[in-house]
Amino acid sequence: MPTDNEFHQPVGDEVPGWTPRERPAPTTLTGRYVTLEPVAAAHAEPLYDALCGPDDHARWTYRPTEPPTDVAEMARLVAAHAGDPETVTFAIRPEGREAEGLATLMRLDPAHGQVEVGGVLYAGTLQRTRAATEAIHLLMAHTLDELGYRRFEWKCDSLNEPSRRAAARLGFTYEGRFRHHLVVKGRNRDTDWFSVTDAEWPAVRAAHEAWLDPANFDEAGQQLSPLRVTLPAPRPAP
Repeated sequence: MPTDNEFHQPVGDEVPGWTPRERPAPTTLTGRYVTLEPVAAAHAEPLYDALCGPDDHARWTYRPTEPPTDVAEMARLVAAHAGDPETVTFAIRPEGREAEGLATLMRLDPAHGQVEVGGVLYAGTLQRTRAATEAIHLLMAHTLDELGYRRFEWKCDSLNEPSRRAAARLGFTYEGRFRHHLVVKGRNRDTDWFSVTDAEWPAVRAAHEAWLDPANFDEAGQQLSPLRVTLPAPRPAP
């Protein structure tokens, strides 16, 4: 609960021992079903094949750029991601396959312990799979467990209903809508904000791990129980 300072004003809880955290850096994250690798030139061709076919244009609707028209253009996009010192972009490689997706850790704030996952883009073969869920889980575990961050954010165009549903399914809490937030491809974008805090992460992590357990899937690979995240009850407002 908030406490009063010497001026009888409510102030937030102390964060004992807080120090700025390590900045996320390119690293390989490995799970049961997927590996996340720092995006590199070698990923350009498989990413182009997975994400830029004639039926893939709709996957790019809510991204700031149109899909690359050839491997060389994808290579330039990959190089821009790999060379950006303000972000860390991962190629998502399902077990036994080439890269089929991208995700970026961005808006890195080590001083306050917050980070956003953005630019999540999955091939059709990756969508709605254990690998897709585990990819986000690995990023959250790396940031919240290994690096000790306090807040993991997800933001999306308010009209991107699949992204909104994914955030809710993964256990993110909806925080509100930033109206007239951006101009993307010449159009207005209102942005919806979601987050998982370090206090919520243990419940989210446990739900993810239970769903990802091989015992939760039958011989045909169908889930036996859906992913459901039950968060601790919020503290009452002062």
